[in-house]
Amino acid sequence: MARFFVVGAVSSATFGVYDQKQHVYVTIKEEAPFEIVTCTGNVSIVDGKPAVHSHIVLSDTNGKLSGGHLFSDTIIFAGEIDLQELTGKPLVRVYDNSTGLMLWKSNAREK
Repeated sequence: MARFFVVGAVSSATFGVYDQKQHVYVTIKEEAPFEIVTCTGNVSIVDGKPAVHSHIVLSDTNGKLSGGHLFSDTIIFAGEIDLQELTGKPLVRVYDNSTGLMLWKSNAREK
């Protein structure tokens, strides 16, 4: 388990916003260079394996900001990561019926 912060740049990015009514991510794919203004996330356990959950804010060449939930097909051009290991009770994600999301077990709600 870990938490992390990233700075740097991407050459393309896929990010999205969760549609709370339909329980799906609406994604945007941008094939352009962006500066990573901030990227933060964590590593926890899903189905017995490590899984990354991350959100990102990007700036284009005009200073316009965009971002959301980060998807794995984003291509990092250059980056620096501050990764901090977490110890103690494992953070395990389970499916939450109310939201349709994989949430940490202690935060998941049953219907």
